[in-house]
Amino acid sequence: MNSIALLPTAYLAPIQHYQKLNLYDKCIIEHHENFVKQSYRSRCNIYSPNGILTLSIPLEKRNKRQSINEIKISYEYNWQLLHWRSLESSYRRSPFFEYFEDDFYPFYHEKKYNYLIDFNEATQQEVLKLMKLKPNYSFSSEYIRNTENTDDYRSIITPKESIEKDKLFEVKPYFQVFETRHGFIPNLSIVDLLFNQGSKVLDYL
Repeated sequence: MNSIALLPTAYLAPIQHYQKLNLYDKCIIEHHENFVKQSYRSRCNIYSPNGILTLSIPLEKRNKRQSINEIKISYEYNWQLLHWRSLESSYRRSPFFEYFEDDFYPFYHEKKYNYLIDFNEATQQEVLKLMKLKPNYSFSSEYIRNTENTDDYRSIITPKESIEKDKLFEVKPYFQVFETRHGFIPNLSIVDLLFNQGSKVLDYL
């Protein structure tokens, strides 16, 4: 394990992402890579009454190879309302949803961000504040090619890879509202851990 982790930007990132922010002395979030489809950069997984539900942020039409910092969010339809309703139906019965809902509400009813990385960072800052976690991280000023002395998670923290590929991430079960229906589901969005565990989040990480 090196002292620096290289992470992708992410929408309500999975628990694995926040474990790195808590674990490493320093993290760098990549802001100059080409956008990767079907990744956590623009989507997250939550635990709905029917099992895993993926919430995807719609994006404006883009070039095939476009930097993540140029990707714009599309507001052709009210995806924010749909995401909020999904969060409500999934976590209204969780122990801490009511405690935190006023903190997340503005991101789905009041605020709009043009760029994906700005929305991701704003929601990440909110999550970190609620978790009372103050990691040391910065953003890349150019695409990072030399990853010597750096642990590169850009292609590891992704729904396309098994979490077993990450040797530093330990799956530890915790209470989930619908686990009696579908069993425990690991490494969902950080909001799953936050709404279900509240102040115990940092102990889990």
